[in-house]
This record gives sequence, C-alpha cells and structure tokens, in this order.
Amino acid sequence: MSRPLPLALAQLPPIPAKAQLRDFAAEMESIRSRFPDTRLAVFPELHLCGVDTLGAQAHEQLQEIAEPLDGSRVKALGELAGDLGMWLIPGTVCERGPEGQLYNTAVVFSPEGRLEASYRKIFPWRPSEPYDPGDRFVVFDIPGTGRIGLSICYDAWFPEVARHLAWMGAEVIVNPVMTTTADRAQETVLARANAIVNQVYVVSVNTAGPLGRGHSLVVDPEGRVRAEATGDGSTILTDVIDLDDVTRVRTYGTAGVTRMWDQFTPDDTPIELPLYGGRIDPRTWRPHGHPAA
Repeated sequence: MSRPLPLALAQLPPIPAKAQLRDFAAEMESIRSRFPDTRLAVFPELHLCGVDTLGAQAHEQLQEIAEPLDGSRVKALGELAGDLGMWLIPGTVCERGPEGQLYNTAVVFSPEGRLEASYRKIFPWRPSEPYDPGDRFVVFDIPGTGRIGLSICYDAWFPEVARHLAWMGAEVIVNPVMTTTADRAQETVLARANAIVNQVYVVSVNTAGPLGRGHSLVVDPEGRVRAEATGDGSTILTDVIDLDDVTRVRTYGTAGVTRMWDQFTPDDTPIELPLYGGRIDPRTWRPHGHPAA
C-alpha cells in the first residue's frame, strides 16, 4: 500500500509586515500554479511576522503583531487554505495567550480552511527569544495519508520532542525553522538523527538569506536526505514522500536490521529515568499505530 504526500517547502525570506497576507497569498498562488499536485505546503518559522532583523527591535515587532488564534490573521489564513484546497503550515505566528503570554505557534489549516492544529514552541532559544514556552506535544492527521507531528526550530535539539511525537504516532515531523546562525550545519545532522532514531520522515524548512541560512531538507525514515536546498537562496523545494515507508522501516528495520520500537517485551523490567522523574515501561514503549502496540 502506498500513502503519498506531495510536499512544497518554501525556503523564502520573511514577508515585510506591511504586506503580509497579500504577499503570502501571492506566494501560495504561485506554488499552486507551479506545483498543482501539492497537498501540503510548509513555510519557515516566523515567515508572516515581519521580522527582518534581530535583537530588541525584533522583539518589539513580535509583541506588536501578536494576536490570539481567533484573530483576523488566523481567519484569513484559513480562508486562503480553503480557497486553494490544500493543507497549509504557514510557518509560525506570534500568538497572544489568554493571560497576555507571547507564544511562537505553528498553525495548520486543512483544505477546507479549518484550523486543524496549533503547537506552541516548547523550547524557545534562550536567552535570545522572548516567548513563553508551550506545554504539550501536538500531532494531527491527514485523512487517508497519515499522522504529522509539529516541532519548531530549536525543539529539534531536544530528542524528547521527536521521541514523543513518534510515540504519539507521528510518521512525519515538520520543523519550521528561522536559523540565522552558523549552527544550521548541526541542525541538518540533527534532522537526520531524529529521523533515524525514531524511524520517521523529518521535514526542516529554514528561512532564506540574507537573514536565514537556508539548507532546507527532507529526510526519510532511514536518515537519507531525499531533497535539499544546497544554499540559502530563495527556492521551493518539492518532494513526494510515501508514509508507508515508515511502516516498512518499522516492520523490517532500518537497513533491514534495526527495530528499536520492538526492543522490549512486556516482561522486561521498567527502566527508571531519574532525569525526568519517570521511566520507560516496556508495556507502553511502542508508538500509537504500531502493529504490536
């Protein structure tokens, strides 16, 4: 069985604040025109937040444009996704929380224009980012295709995020990024590592230059780079991934050998995890949807 998911990854610079939704609509219409089979379009972190600088000035911009998820920005993005009839992750938005919090939030819209999921970045890049951290992991389903997990930029440096998303049944982890620093080279390694140790696809979409370092990429469940932007220039990276590859790799093993999700038997002794005040329980180790779960 095949479960294809045609992707368009928009490695582009942030849109200036004065023309956000108009210019974003033009970007989306261009993708639809050039790549009409696209089912999911993904943009970089803060793509719609008008951030074209760093430091205190950027923090002021973020505070000024923050809106609740029932605000006009999210409504307009939903209408755009519905008009184009595709799944849309427009990067992240600045969300104003119910008690005045500032969240860096990834939003997902269905082809019907519904706000299907939202995820607040759990690991802000401290001390440089002003956001309040989120407190939960988020996955969503594309009917007939599979389950997608959300992480944002620096989350990729914490293996707990990818592990929990995979355990929740994610077969693809989408990671919108706005990396402006020299450690993008390490992030591409982490994308492969997170894919390998969780047997999932990883989709990492970075901002283009001159602000961002680019190098967006798609990694398969065995850690192979399927598609990659080799520099920081503006580009639309396309691929068609098959989520049934996740089932294949988890069934037969990475390189036909390694099946870490089948490591434990129910009779194995739980492993204490003092760092977390918790444990690995062999009875609950396998992810949602695993044949033996």
